[in-house]
Amino acid sequence: MNSQQEWTGGLIAADVRCVLAPNPSPWTLEGTNTYLIGEVGGRAVVIDPGPAQASHLERVSQLAQGPIAAIVLTHAHIDHSEGAPDLSQLVGAPVISSREIDGLDLGSVELRMHRTPGHSSDSISITASSPTGRYLLSGDTILGRGTTLVAHPDGILSEYFDSLRLLRDHCNEQGINTLLPGHGPISDTPVALIDFYEKHRLQRLEQIREAMKLGDNSVEAITNAVYSDVKPEVRIAAELTVAAQLHYLHNEPYS
Repeated sequence: MNSQQEWTGGLIAADVRCVLAPNPSPWTLEGTNTYLIGEVGGRAVVIDPGPAQASHLERVSQLAQGPIAAIVLTHAHIDHSEGAPDLSQLVGAPVISSREIDGLDLGSVELRMHRTPGHSSDSISITASSPTGRYLLSGDTILGRGTTLVAHPDGILSEYFDSLRLLRDHCNEQGINTLLPGHGPISDTPVALIDFYEKHRLQRLEQIREAMKLGDNSVEAITNAVYSDVKPEVRIAAELTVAAQLHYLHNEPYS
């Protein structure tokens, strides 16, 4: 899908659906992508229930093609996790994390959880194998449009680079051809998107190195120099990412 087209969610395959949460913002793009995965008539898993909006959670429960067996969070940020307790109560399914389980088998659909810190320390990504394809659910590690936040000090850039490499390896080794991001449209070129994310972050590091030569190495000054076109409502995201990049350059130069 063209990343510039407006994203509305919907049925992706017979056993994969995105229910777009009604929480659009400069931070969440069109909204949080809540995913339902499971074979028709069999058990389903909800990934990232999104905000605690009753109409959204009821729609998620109604669109499931079978009983909901579990609710999985890619990370704890509120736009992904807030609705988890209410949905759990609504459908009678547990909320689980990668610390509790590393995979789920739902008949013909198999999910595996992978720790991918960087955006946040608790971020996970999920690989899914089903009769309709192989999928990567990336949470906020990779978005469907633009680039993501490395939320310093919780997010660490060296870990983010490691996570990108891990996801690229999974895509290549497993033949994954569809990326399902936490926000924005899906991608049918996941490896190319991962490559873009890595290249973009390295370019930003080089821009920050150049800005540091001007003498003022404060987060504010570097953000003004490197992210001069950032919208005011997401400037804090740029500042957090600059802080993560400065920490990286001072401690763990990428090679």
